[in-house]
Amino acid sequence: VQLQASGGGLVQAGGSLRLSCAASGRTFSNYNMGWFRQAPGKERTVVAAINWRGGTTYYADSVKGRFTISRDDAKNTVYLQMNSLKPEDTAVYYCAADAPPLRGWGPLAVYDYWGQGTQVTVSS
Repeated sequence: VQLQASGGGLVQAGGSLRLSCAASGRTFSNYNMGWFRQAPGKERTVVAAINWRGGTTYYADSVKGRFTISRDDAKNTVYLQMNSLKPEDTAVYYCAADAPPLRGWGPLAVYDYWGQGTQVTVSS
């Protein structure tokens, strides 16, 4: 499985971006998917996750109400809509896939595949 993240960029505080993560492979619909971020000098942390059916989502407290994760299994793609961006959202964003057998959920999941990361920079 290969994951290709895109959509990052430079945006002013209060603006929006939509990240996309395209996955190869025929069994994307069986994967739980997650978005993570890593700021300079900080650990990588989970931002949002969506289960394989798309009916259950998880959000870190810092992004609740501002970010929305979604998936389109027909396109093998997971999205992260980011609104009301803040300078503290600046980071490299990674998508990840948890393939069956699924282990854990959200921040406790064991993700098997990772994308290359896309830079999001929010200016004040």
